[in-house]
Amino acid sequence: MREHHPLETVSDTATRLALSEGRAGLLTIDLGALVWNYDRLRQVAEGARVAAVVKADAYGLGAERVAGTLYDAGCRDFFVALTTEAVALRPNLPSDARLYVLNGLLPGAEALAVTHDLIPVLNSPEQVARWSATAQQTGRTLKAVAQVDTGMSRLGMQPDQLRTLAAEPQRLEGIDLTHLMSHLACADEPQHPANADQFRIMTEMSALFPHLPVSFANSGGAFLGQSYHKALVRPGIALYGGAPSTDGNPMRPVVTLEVAVIQTREVLAGTRIGYGGTVVADQPLRLATLLAGYADGLPRALSHHAGVWWQGVRLPFIGRVSMDSIIIDISALPQGALNPGDFVELIGPNQSIDDLAADAGTISYEILTALGSRYYRHYVEA
Repeated sequence: MREHHPLETVSDTATRLALSEGRAGLLTIDLGALVWNYDRLRQVAEGARVAAVVKADAYGLGAERVAGTLYDAGCRDFFVALTTEAVALRPNLPSDARLYVLNGLLPGAEALAVTHDLIPVLNSPEQVARWSATAQQTGRTLKAVAQVDTGMSRLGMQPDQLRTLAAEPQRLEGIDLTHLMSHLACADEPQHPANADQFRIMTEMSALFPHLPVSFANSGGAFLGQSYHKALVRPGIALYGGAPSTDGNPMRPVVTLEVAVIQTREVLAGTRIGYGGTVVADQPLRLATLLAGYADGLPRALSHHAGVWWQGVRLPFIGRVSMDSIIIDISALPQGALNPGDFVELIGPNQSIDDLAADAGTISYEILTALGSRYYRHYVEA
């Protein structure tokens, strides 16, 4: 979907600030597109509540700004991975926002969760026992979510453990379960047989707790059909503009990344280029060096594969990606067209986050969450 992109809204002020602060580049985050994606997911999952997964600093885009924007758009359920993420986010959200800790609580973190009104996802009988003991010690009823592993072998109780929990409800003393949840491993591949397998097991497990609302669908799961939506959908990457499915990407791009040129040069045939001299110029070339590298979330695996865009022209990477710099071949441009202080498009209308990830042999999640602190971050308000 290309009719709108945050690059269209980048201000001259943001560009000047990125230059004056000596930043590696300009990272533009379109909060309006974020809200559009959230509303799109609410339409797709009509009848279910739609949460927001804001773990890993909202996939690298700033959990405080992202969560606040989505709260204003109507979201009340926020999922993070770690207790420390929830503790940091809690003061920035109103008290009616529900904060869930997906990975559950490490032993000893229970008191912190109580203090900050967090809702842990209970992934094992041991976590259940500790949370129940905490409830009894504090004399309070504490909310939690029970997770069952329906076929991913990562987090959650095994089906037999959940059956034991259902048969021995005293294990849940002091715990108010708000949902039963699981996580789809292959939802981004709509035809994968694992989806139906997990759905079948989830149906069996939810019958053990017929009174509990179910949370099952992630970003890809939201597009598998109404039967997967249940009571609470938990999108992550789709909120941030990444493709939720191999069937295509109906989401709006949220991120633009432009990287600064720091130097240009001409080299003769026979000149070695970059670390290891892996490229030797076979003719005279004009090169530019960019002010970002793998320390800024641009994987070394992009070497020899990726490129940037400048005024409609693709300029390929040449040589290896360095920690703080990348060399590009600008021979296709007129002499003097690209100069130090210019910004080239790495993620934008010509190259999506998924395109760049494919060039690196990875996924958009990894690219987004790795974007570092050396870019100037420009938020376009919703």
